[in-house]
Amino acid sequence: MNYKNTYIQKIGMLTICSSLLVMSACKKSFLDVDPQAKQPAVTFWKTADDATAAVNSIYGNLRNWANTAFPALAIESIGSDEAEKGSSPNDSSYMNEYDQFTASSTTIQLNGFWEGQYQNINLCNQVLDNVPGISMDASLKARYLAEAKFVRAYSYFRLVRAFGDIPLRLNVPKDPSEFNIPRTPKAQVYAAIEKDLDEAAAALPQSYPAADLGRATKGAALALHAKVAMYLKKWDQVLSLTNTVMTLGYDLYPNFEQGFRLNHENNIESVFEIQCELLLNNKDASNSQYSQVQGARGNTPDTGWGFNVPTAALESAYEAGDVRRDATILYRGETTPEGDAISNTADNPMYNQKAYVPFNKIITGFNQGADQNVRVMRFAEVLLMNAEAANEQGNPTLAKTSLNRVRARARGGAAGVVPDVTTSDKDALRQAIWKERFVELAMESDRYFDVIRQGRATTVFGPKGWKAGKNEVWPIPSQEIEKSAGTITQNPGY
Repeated sequence: MNYKNTYIQKIGMLTICSSLLVMSACKKSFLDVDPQAKQPAVTFWKTADDATAAVNSIYGNLRNWANTAFPALAIESIGSDEAEKGSSPNDSSYMNEYDQFTASSTTIQLNGFWEGQYQNINLCNQVLDNVPGISMDASLKARYLAEAKFVRAYSYFRLVRAFGDIPLRLNVPKDPSEFNIPRTPKAQVYAAIEKDLDEAAAALPQSYPAADLGRATKGAALALHAKVAMYLKKWDQVLSLTNTVMTLGYDLYPNFEQGFRLNHENNIESVFEIQCELLLNNKDASNSQYSQVQGARGNTPDTGWGFNVPTAALESAYEAGDVRRDATILYRGETTPEGDAISNTADNPMYNQKAYVPFNKIITGFNQGADQNVRVMRFAEVLLMNAEAANEQGNPTLAKTSLNRVRARARGGAAGVVPDVTTSDKDALRQAIWKERFVELAMESDRYFDVIRQGRATTVFGPKGWKAGKNEVWPIPSQEIEKSAGTITQNPGY
């Protein structure tokens, strides 16, 4: 897809990503799609196969550059204290503007993130507007609509965290007067997100057969709703939702490091992953660059570009004996558990091991690690949300039970390391839970907005240039303001 030409999609032209083409059987067959838009909408929306193809296009779009590579990492990761630009000093140096909080409305990648989320939303809106009119199996139709609502909610959540008030579009525009709409107060955006997730959870299945593994589930909708509620400090809701998810059969994958490898995608801990695939017969669809942009730079073989690297602050946050440190941080000069030697002359001292793909899975002519899924939500986070909500609701016993379940895995079977948290003091337990989120969810694009919603950004990010009253949100891209002729306004301070 030409991602530069996304505004037409965003404002509602009925151009469908071609995830509309016939799909071949493979590990993730519903993702074997050519990302070039080819089929005119006027010939579409007639059959159940059209509905299937349109929903598949939503998932296909989730793995594109805007959703998983530079735009997403710039907005959701590099500003945090756990990550920095990486790579060589002069390569894409503008990424430092996100790390140092000097980004302006014209900084490269800002508009890409905005457009990427509205691409997702537009594809979801097309499904929600058109699939109801298709004559097809009622239960499958309801599921497809629920899948679209889940992804729409996920994209709006990413937008509202990043920009605050944003244009809220819940239908495809049918008249030119509907194209240019102002920003909607973030409280209304959050309400729309919660409504979508409520309706999605009511219709989505708890699990899928192998051919559909990776689609949004009931657990994914409930867990994402819990996370949204956490940002809104609706602690009773967070507790109720996570308690429900904890009854749905999820568990912690025993080996933390292996839980991120290709052979263990969509495992028992996975609540939702962006599905990526390397298809030898469809190079256009093998388009994820999530691992490529983060792979060790200057390595032999060539494993990537070396961006979004761990910081010394993250490295030092791990307790002695915590297996998660070496499973999260890929060190220059180390040999991985899979037997791959990382060059001792690689450009950076550390890389994101959660994005690492074993060398024997890299195929010449394709993006390195094109089939590495992106973990969006894991059961470990559900447990930590449950712990935080329980603590805020005055139940330290439950809070410690959920928290220590996560910590127990971090011991890796060793005695005397990563001990259980025993305090029942509310403030101390809160700090322990926040610290656990830092080390458990490191390099998963969670830390930046987590610290802001905790009210600690001035302390944690202030030394890097973060300023209260401004940097809670990023600037609205100047291109969007210009396209709207000023209908869309800028955030304060930019």
